Amino acid sequence: MNRFKNVIILIVILLTSISCAQQDQSNSITMDQFKEQLKSDKNMILLDVRTPEELAGPLGKIETAINIPLQVLEQRISELEKFKDKEIIVICRTQNRSAVAVNILNKNGYKAKNVLGGMTEFRKN
Repeated sequence: MNRFKNVIILIVILLTSISCAQQDQSNSITMDQFKEQLKSDKNMILLDVRTPEELAGPLGKIETAINIPLQVLEQRISELEKFKDKEIIVICRTQNRSAVAVNILNKNGYKAKNVLGGMTEFRKN
């Protein structure tokens, strides 16, 4: 039953992500902007919303990233409370889940931006 519930949640997230991916680009940053900020801003708050299994996969993890999977973000959002006055940069595999996460964070009073292209784009040469 739990597995079925997780599948339903993922379907809803994916359907939501389609509309969020088409959202206003003001809540997003380009890969070039992200890479530059990653190099220059040692205090950048980076949230990776992929699953732990994905972090261990071929795309890897950015060391400074906080990992809270999208599926549990709303339940664990209080873990980000200390960053409420800062901008949170959100990344996932391709940008769809991170767009949903940005929407959730912004609705809860956080300032968040989505990394366009996600880890797939980040790992390209």
